[in-house]
Amino acid sequence: MTSALTWQELRDLKLTELDDAADSWGAVSRHADSSQSRVDGDMGSALTKTQDSDAAKAAVGRFKRLSSNYDYIKTECGLIRTAVSGLSSELASPQRRLQEALADATAFSYTVNPDGSVDYPAGGKNELTDQPHPGGKVVGNTGMLTPGNNGLYGPDSSGLYPGNGLHGPGNHRLVNPNPHRAKAQDIADRIAVAMRDARETDGRYQRVLSKLKAPAGLTVDAKTWADAAADMGAVRDATYDHMKREIPLDKSPAERKEWWDELSDEQRAEYLASYPDVLGNLDGIPALVRDEANRENLDLLIAEYEGKGGEVAETRLGGLKEIRNQLELNAAAQLTNLNEPPMYLLAISDEGTGRAAVAFGNPDTSKNVAAYVPGLGTALDSDFARNDVKRAHDTAVLSRDNDSSSAAIVWLGYDPPQLGGVDAENLLANADVMSAERAEKGAPAYNSFMSGLAATNDHGDPHLTAIGHSYGSRVVGAATQEPGGIPGVDDIVLLGSPGVGVDRAEDLGVSKEHVYVGAADNDPVTMLPSNKEAVAGTAGFFSGGPLGAYLFGEIADQGDDDIWFGKDPASEAFGANRMMADDGPRPVVDGEGATPAHSNYFNPEKDRVSAENIAAVVSGSPHLIVPEKHR
Repeated sequence: MTSALTWQELRDLKLTELDDAADSWGAVSRHADSSQSRVDGDMGSALTKTQDSDAAKAAVGRFKRLSSNYDYIKTECGLIRTAVSGLSSELASPQRRLQEALADATAFSYTVNPDGSVDYPAGGKNELTDQPHPGGKVVGNTGMLTPGNNGLYGPDSSGLYPGNGLHGPGNHRLVNPNPHRAKAQDIADRIAVAMRDARETDGRYQRVLSKLKAPAGLTVDAKTWADAAADMGAVRDATYDHMKREIPLDKSPAERKEWWDELSDEQRAEYLASYPDVLGNLDGIPALVRDEANRENLDLLIAEYEGKGGEVAETRLGGLKEIRNQLELNAAAQLTNLNEPPMYLLAISDEGTGRAAVAFGNPDTSKNVAAYVPGLGTALDSDFARNDVKRAHDTAVLSRDNDSSSAAIVWLGYDPPQLGGVDAENLLANADVMSAERAEKGAPAYNSFMSGLAATNDHGDPHLTAIGHSYGSRVVGAATQEPGGIPGVDDIVLLGSPGVGVDRAEDLGVSKEHVYVGAADNDPVTMLPSNKEAVAGTAGFFSGGPLGAYLFGEIADQGDDDIWFGKDPASEAFGANRMMADDGPRPVVDGEGATPAHSNYFNPEKDRVSAENIAAVVSGSPHLIVPEKHR
C-alpha cells in the first residue's frame, strides 16, 4: 500500500491532535484496566470467597467473561494509543524538514507546485545576450533508485531529465548557469526526501491501524486473543524506533528503575497497557509491574501457540499452560495457607528455547533473594513449569522458615544445551553440552537480571545469592568473569556442577568462604573427565585398551581434581565450602535412570539435607549448613 499523503497535508497536519487522540485511547485503556480490577477484586473474588451456590458459580463465570472483555479492551486500546503516538512522533521529523524547505522557498520567492516540483525565476546574466538566464522548474530527487523517483527518472516540461546524475548535456543541474537553479533543486530534493519518509511512515501505520479494527458484537475467545497477539507484534514492529525513544531499552537496570520512578501513575498505566511484553521482560522494572504485564503476555502467547501446529509448538504450549496452571494453584493455595509464598512471573517470552523467570516471594520487598539458573536440557516446556519452578518454590519455603524475608527465583534467560536423547554415558559426544559457548552467551543476561534485582529491592543492601545447577553453574561461572562480576551477589551456590570455568573459588568474585558446593557422590555430571583426560584416555584406549585409557587419564590429571570445565568445585584444590548432599541413587544400577542423583539437590523429599543447606545459604544463615569433606 502506497500512502497518498500530500505535502500540503503534511504541512498542515496538527500533530498535537494526534497526541490528544493517543492520550484519549490511553485513557480508555486505563478505564478498562480499572474496570477489570473492580470486576476481579470487588466482585468476582469476593463472590468466590463467600458463596458456593450454583447461582454464585454462574455469576463468577459471567464476571470472568466480563473481566476478559475489559482485558481485551485494555490491550487493544493500549495498542492503538501506541500506534497513534508512534505515528505522531515519527511524522514530526519529516514535517519539520518540509516546513523548513517551504520557508526557504518563500524566502527566495520560489513557487512550490502541488506535485512538489519548484519553479524558480530568471537570474544571472547571459554575457552574449546581456539578458537574465531564464527561469524554470526542478523536480526533487528522493534518493531512491526506483521508477517512482521523478527527480532521477521523470522528465521535466522540456522533456529532459534534470536530475539524472549524468555528466552530459542533458544534466541541467551541472550546466545551468542560473544561480537560482541549484537553490531550487536543493529545496525540491529536501521536499521529496521529507515526503518519502512521511509517506513510508504513514503507509506503515495505515497497515497497522487497519489490523486493530474489531467487528461489532465481538466475542472474546481464544481466536480473538491470538489476533491480539498478532496485533501486538505488528504494532511493536511498526513502532520500534518510537518505543526506543519512549523506554530506556539501552540503559542500565538502575537507570530504568529511575525512569520508572519518575513517571506519574497515569504514565505508568499507559506504558503498561501499551508495552506489556516489553516492560514484563525489562530488568529494572519493579516485580509487581513485571508480574502484571507478564500474566497478560502469558495469555497472549498461549493464544498464539494454540493456533500453531507441530511438535515444537505443542511443547511450548504445554509449558505456557502449565505456568498458568501453577499461577492458579498458587493463588488458591494462598487462600488456605498463610505461609504459602506468592508467585510472581518476572519474565516470559518465546525467544530461543523459551524464556521465563518465576519468583516465590516478592524479590523487591525480601531482604534475601536467590536466582537459580537451570542447566542441561531445560526449555520452556511442561517439565520446566513443574520441576524447575518447584525447585524455586521449595527453596523459598525452606528459606522463609529461616528468615521470612526471603524469595527464590528460577531464571531461564538463556538457551541451555538440549540433550536430545543423549544419556549420561554419551555426554562427551554432545558438542553443545560440552561447550561453554551457551554459558558465555547467557552470562550478560543473567548479570542484567541480577542488577535489576538489586536496583528494585527496597533494602539498601539486599543479600543476593546466585545458584547454578548443572550447566547452569557454568553460566554462573561465566557471569562472574564479566566486567564487574555478578552485580550485588553475596553468595554463590554450585550444584551438580561439571565445572565453572575457573580453578579457584576466590576467582568467582566473592571470597571463597562465600562459595558453596553440593555434589552427590552418585552424580556422574560432577565427575565428567577433564578435557585432557578425555583426549588422553581416548589415545590410551587405542594404544592399550581399557587399561591404557585409565593410565593415560591418570597421567593427564594426577591430582584427580579436574573435570570438564576446570577444577572440580567439590575438590579441596578449588577451595569452596562443600555442603552435605545425599549420595543419591546410582546411575542405571538402581533402576532410576542415568542421572537420578543429579536432580535431587533442591528436593526436600529426596534430599532433605541438601535442600536445607541451599535454604541456609539463601536466607543468610550459614551456621545452619551441614558441611561435607572435599573430594
